[in-house]
Amino acid sequence: MKLCVSLDLPSAKENLALVEQIKDFDIWLKVGFRSYIRDGKPFLEALKAINPNFKIFLDLKLYDIPNTMADAAEEIANFGLVDMFNVHASAGAKAMKTVMQRIENIPNKPLVLAVTALTSFDNEEFKTIYNEDIAVKATKMAVDTYESGIDGVVCSAYESYDIKQDTNEKFVTLCPGIRPFGEDSGDQKRVADIAFAKENLVDFIVVGRPIYKAENPKEVVKKILENI
Repeated sequence: MKLCVSLDLPSAKENLALVEQIKDFDIWLKVGFRSYIRDGKPFLEALKAINPNFKIFLDLKLYDIPNTMADAAEEIANFGLVDMFNVHASAGAKAMKTVMQRIENIPNKPLVLAVTALTSFDNEEFKTIYNEDIAVKATKMAVDTYESGIDGVVCSAYESYDIKQDTNEKFVTLCPGIRPFGEDSGDQKRVADIAFAKENLVDFIVVGRPIYKAENPKEVVKKILENI
């Protein structure tokens, strides 16, 4: 299991200051909409400048027509800075296959994941959109993703075990909504702690607020790594 730290602070300066505190750890860094829209590619370069060994997950959840998604994926892969990015499984198998075909010959191409059910959904909210329970639909989405050649999925820890059973044990599950030691769930609905994530064979845990809101982020990261 690997730790991915969310860089969701209000400014690039604050995010970079956080990263400076945790630069000696073997971790991944998640750059989402807010940071990327505001700070762009130079922010990714600044992260790598702090520690070239950092792995970057660009969390933009590409969702559009197949060719547009593939165009965006190709640009991301050609950055040479991104180690993993994601698309939406809801875009469908054709779109996911098109993305993978487009980047297949790019040297050192990033891992690609597909988002199944956002961890902010509870089952009732999800069902109003997808007309199925999360546990059922998320697994179906994961199987479509696996058959499309994508490397893994973004899901909650509650779906991780079943997804691996229906795909492959090496099929990656990355799980947001992790509260390592039972911290407040905030705006997430389907949260889990480290022990639960371990039991459900999660490959990546994404942790944000419990780290960047801590008085000593370095100590929190150290404690998480000791527990995973």
